[in-house]
Amino acid sequence: MDISFSHAQTLLNKALELATAKGVVIAAAIVDAHGELVSFARMDGVAFHAAVLAQNKAYTSARDRQPSANLAQWAQETGKDMGYWSDARFTGIGGGVPIYVDGQVVGAIGISGMSEQDDAALGQAAIDAL
Repeated sequence: MDISFSHAQTLLNKALELATAKGVVIAAAIVDAHGELVSFARMDGVAFHAAVLAQNKAYTSARDRQPSANLAQWAQETGKDMGYWSDARFTGIGGGVPIYVDGQVVGAIGISGMSEQDDAALGQAAIDAL
């Protein structure tokens, strides 16, 4: 089961609304359960690299079925580097959050533009608001 375009758009709009309310600019990506891009936005004034990071955070979270920051923690604990996954899009940078429906990952959201912790918190807040 994958996230629908309608659900992805609603989630994206909620993330942008939350960012605007906080007075910050972000890039936000919503991907399906396989990590494929469904919906994306880059707010005016956000760093250009944030667009790539948001998409890679979402991709990682969907593919690994957990928050993207968990990957960095695991790599540090085991002494492995990110090349272990042999997927250049995988990142351990926080801000990717899986989206669950009925206990199954249907996609993920990736936020970039603030600190890793703030990116992850905004992504989770957007999910929780729906």
